Amino acid sequence: MSKHSPPERLQKLLARAGLGSRREIEGWIAAGEVTVNGEPATLGMRAGLTDRIKHKGRLLSLNHARAQAPRVLAYHKPEGEVSTQRDPQGRPTVFQALPKGRWISIGRLDVNTLGLLLFTNDGELAHRLMHPSSELEREYAVRVRGELSEAQRTQLLEGVMLEDGAAKFASVEAGKAGEGVNHWYHVVLREGRKREVRRLWEAVGLTVSRLIRVRYGDVKLTRWLSAGKWEELDEAQVRGLYHAAGLDFPQPDAEHSQSGKRSRPVPKRHQTPRQRG
Repeated sequence: MSKHSPPERLQKLLARAGLGSRREIEGWIAAGEVTVNGEPATLGMRAGLTDRIKHKGRLLSLNHARAQAPRVLAYHKPEGEVSTQRDPQGRPTVFQALPKGRWISIGRLDVNTLGLLLFTNDGELAHRLMHPSSELEREYAVRVRGELSEAQRTQLLEGVMLEDGAAKFASVEAGKAGEGVNHWYHVVLREGRKREVRRLWEAVGLTVSRLIRVRYGDVKLTRWLSAGKWEELDEAQVRGLYHAAGLDFPQPDAEHSQSGKRSRPVPKRHQTPRQRG
């Protein structure tokens, strides 16, 4: 993006710069934490790369917005890690395992849930993929105590009422054989409310004993990606996510592409997480 590009909505500009998800940045603005050229920011106001934008008095660098190449990481979250930047209880976070950089999680998994978690350096992409209007499929392998009856399966597919509204699975299929009273199923959701998979099963009288996210949109948790490790998606996969989000794939900044610098690193796989401090 050229520094002479026209202004755009402030929250979109900052999200695209990788400073946070659009929802998070909207919270900053609503709380009065952001100023533009010395004036308090408001939701919906427009700004550009030449404006002086501060968050809590700290000047934000928008160089990232000029030339960032879109990147997406797939991370295999182990049980026991939290999906926040920091945890008051001192538990390990998913961000500690990622390579250096500004990473925004595309959704979250609760501390007891394992599996696929995506991260990007483009907050606008994260916002679009998480928004309910995208109806992006999330697939989970679920182990429950007990066996699902046909009546319960019908309930889960037609919808049950939770405390925050009606919810349902797009599909429910039997999975691998379980042990004893445990049975595995594969379920698909088209939204991502908090603990929604667990709450849906509880609503029909069954308790989840293990939950693994195995797919987000067209991105699958690969068998070679072990827990606690990440891999970078290739350009075709990233383009697919932009298409699913209804966004144009960002073009490299002309000034940087002409400088001879590589626009993005070669995708990496099977990375070993950095040691936690």
